[in-house]
Amino acid sequence: MSSETTAKIRLREVEKRFVSARGEDQIAVARLDLDIRAGEFVCLVGPSGCGKTTLINLMAGFEKPTTGEVIIDGKVATAPDPDHIMIFQDYGLYPWRTVLGNVLFGLQARKVPAAEAREKALATLELVGLSHAKDKHPHELSGGMKQRVSIARALAVEPSVLFMDEPFAALDAFTRLHLQDELLRIWNEKKPTVVFVTHDLDEAITLGERVVLMAPRPGRIQRILDVKLAHPRERTDHDFAVFRKQLFEEFHLVHRQAAEAAEYAI
Repeated sequence: MSSETTAKIRLREVEKRFVSARGEDQIAVARLDLDIRAGEFVCLVGPSGCGKTTLINLMAGFEKPTTGEVIIDGKVATAPDPDHIMIFQDYGLYPWRTVLGNVLFGLQARKVPAAEAREKALATLELVGLSHAKDKHPHELSGGMKQRVSIARALAVEPSVLFMDEPFAALDAFTRLHLQDELLRIWNEKKPTVVFVTHDLDEAITLGERVVLMAPRPGRIQRILDVKLAHPRERTDHDFAVFRKQLFEEFHLVHRQAAEAAEYAI
């Protein structure tokens, strides 16, 4: 069976350009192709300015490519889709709603009957370990708990795709490690397709089945690394260190190339 028929998300000759404040044509993402399988966990990594966020926004329908197509489930993605949920770094919770109220929001927007919506919301809170906090408001929660509410709100509507743009970047190291484990547990249980943007190379190797390393000037795919390690992955293992070394070497190469390009431009 070809990748054309098995891919959940297909990017074909996708490029994103914009005009700068000085009227110059800029390439945010150079023309690229990428296939992501249904149920796959893919991490996008790379230095600032390499187009990671632009690329995930193109997939999520928040931006349109200048050329090319983003195809999800055989349909061209031209706008956000309620079956494809984005989770951001800043949580996006409604402060006047309780934890349960926040998780109910998407279900209510879809006009799910009240009893069914409550049952689904409570089950999702149980999944992320927040049943005890259902009556609290966001200001009463830690950063990690807020992000778990954000994840629960997304999962409650049972999306087939989760787009995650550096969701753990603002958290302390301990909470970040814990939420990585929680996310993997949930992904293994529900198997949505996950596209996850991060600056953290260890996080990418811990989570991703594939790691897409991007390079800047212009934003492009430098390398795709298949991480053939079983979950859960132990960061102190030899095999983990091997993948880390490969990714760090490529990452340093990206930095050198970007520096040389910037020097040449001057």
